[in-house]
Amino acid sequence: MSSSNDSTSTTPGSGRGRSRRIGTRVLRWLLVVLVVGGLAGVIALAMQPTPVAVDLVVAARGPMQVTVDEEGRTRIREPYVISTPLQGRSSRIALDPGDPVIAGHTIIATIDPREPALLDARARAAAEARVRAAAAAMQQAGAALGQAAAAADFAENELARVRAAESAGATMPREVDAAETELRDRREAYRAARFAEEIARFELQQAEAALAFSGGEDAGAGAAGASGEDRFVIRSPITGSVLRVLQRSSAVLEPGAPLVEVGDPSDLEVVIDVLSADAVAIRPGASVAIDAWGGPEPLEAVVRTVEPSAFTELSALGVEEQRVNIVADFRSPPQERPTLGDGYRVEARILVWESPEVLQVPAGAVFRPLGAAGTDRWAVFTVEDGRARRREVTIGRRSWRTVQITGGLEPGEPVVLHPSDRLAEGVRVEVRPGD
Repeated sequence: MSSSNDSTSTTPGSGRGRSRRIGTRVLRWLLVVLVVGGLAGVIALAMQPTPVAVDLVVAARGPMQVTVDEEGRTRIREPYVISTPLQGRSSRIALDPGDPVIAGHTIIATIDPREPALLDARARAAAEARVRAAAAAMQQAGAALGQAAAAADFAENELARVRAAESAGATMPREVDAAETELRDRREAYRAARFAEEIARFELQQAEAALAFSGGEDAGAGAAGASGEDRFVIRSPITGSVLRVLQRSSAVLEPGAPLVEVGDPSDLEVVIDVLSADAVAIRPGASVAIDAWGGPEPLEAVVRTVEPSAFTELSALGVEEQRVNIVADFRSPPQERPTLGDGYRVEARILVWESPEVLQVPAGAVFRPLGAAGTDRWAVFTVEDGRARRREVTIGRRSWRTVQITGGLEPGEPVVLHPSDRLAEGVRVEVRPGD
């Protein structure tokens, strides 16, 4: 009977209350964990670096050219300085730069005799020596003209033979181009030799006239005096324009004193000075594009000569540079450049290499990896799954715009253009709109 009094009685309501309190505490802890976890996630997300904005370009195949870009200046190909062949007083020269002159007609200056200086034995001996020298120069110029004519004929025949072989499929187009370049060079050499022969003939006539004025034994040969007048007339040896007047006023001059420089303004060439390191890659016959000369379209030219000697020049930064003159002939006719004159500044692009199809990327996409200075190691950044990946590549030819890729990339792969110092391996990137 007493056992019934010692037993503990449990009511259903008290068990449900305890369970409710335990559930509330669990919910509170779960809520706290969720809040803390959310805050931690927000903080971690906020602390993550923002993606680096990049521009992408695609490695693609296409034509590529490598050029040497430098400034140049025009000059008349065959200028001629007219000088007095004997001693005397020259008249005042009335010509001005730009005035036209006609060979054998336009009077440049007249020389009045000074007695007895023009008739003494010394003057006669000097005049005779000049005649002999001029005659020898005339013979030499004639021989050079014959050689140039023969070389031009041979080059023309060779071009005809190569073209016939090309039509039969027995030669390459490159051989035709080489033969055309050779013919063009030989024709230019013939033209220069013909001009030299004309000048030598004029010098001989002037020397013979000076000898006649000095009272030599050969006074009757080629006298250029004006019908026995006591005045020696100097006429223009070529047809062209006056470039410079070197002796304007009347003065007593010695033999060989320069008077006027004349030339043909339509017969221009371009002189381009380039770094000696660039000159070794330039060959005669290379194409040249002439820009910034004042006209709407570029002019065409071709390299004629790479001068064998370099010269030292100070750059704009005061650094000594070894430079070489490149001489190019215009292919564009004078009608396309009527206002271009002697000594004008131009910008030239000399073609040193080209290919119809190479894999290339912009030059701003490649860079040297850290510690690779002075080596041939180059790299680019590609993008994979939104992250930057550095990849080393092998490059070939380079121009100021593009770089040839010979290994490490495939056509169609995107690369980062102008990667910043924030970009590194694995960094998240974001492509700018429009790419």
